[in-house]
Amino acid sequence: MEIGASEYVHEIRALVDEVFGTQRDAVGAAAALIVESLRGGGVIQAFGSGHSEAIAMEIAGRAGGLVPSNRLALRDVVLYGDAPVGTLLGAPGELERDPSVARRIYDLAPVRPEDVFVLISSSGVNGSVVELASIVKEHGHDLIALTSVRHSTAMTSRHPSGRKLLDLADVVLDNRAPYGDAVLPLPDGGTFGAVSTITSALLAQMVVAEVVRGLSEAGLVPPVYRSANVTGGDEHNRALENRYAGRIRRGA
Repeated sequence: MEIGASEYVHEIRALVDEVFGTQRDAVGAAAALIVESLRGGGVIQAFGSGHSEAIAMEIAGRAGGLVPSNRLALRDVVLYGDAPVGTLLGAPGELERDPSVARRIYDLAPVRPEDVFVLISSSGVNGSVVELASIVKEHGHDLIALTSVRHSTAMTSRHPSGRKLLDLADVVLDNRAPYGDAVLPLPDGGTFGAVSTITSALLAQMVVAEVVRGLSEAGLVPPVYRSANVTGGDEHNRALENRYAGRIRRGA
């Protein structure tokens, strides 16, 4: 097989079509949960660790996205708690595999009962995200998982319960990434060309589009960010953020 940019784009196009063709019902179900939460005064609580944090950023606090959204992260235990900075300086992946960090993240977050959670993990097996999903469901929140079903089902859970993120979710959004994420073969074995960030971002934006449609059809004005780099963007955004004072964080 030839390898290069053209081949990568070919694979991405096929996956984009696959996501659109297979995930529309799940996207609609996820959007319905979010619309219900927002209409009840809730916000979206999004969490991803490692590279999945990029998708939490896609959901919470970006231009064209929904204002009532909050991003949770592993570093919250330092930024908002009393954990030492050294907590974040261990071996790569060590903290995201630690189930105990999840309770601190949840307890430090500005969470209310009406909030809906979107947890992102392509593997869906690490201790922090599975434990956070367990806590979310213990507290009665609706939970949307954005994961790779192919990858997750090929893995053994790293959580003591043996469960995975997809086992706990009310709705599963499948980014259709393969096991190992990358799609092009290396000449001497292995693969390169990761895809989960692109297909996960697509799913996140599909959900936002359906939420905006749902709110509009209910006769509501969707609370959507404008770019801070257009005239009037800052004023528009501050006015909307003020409605959710103390509920959403816009920091590191």
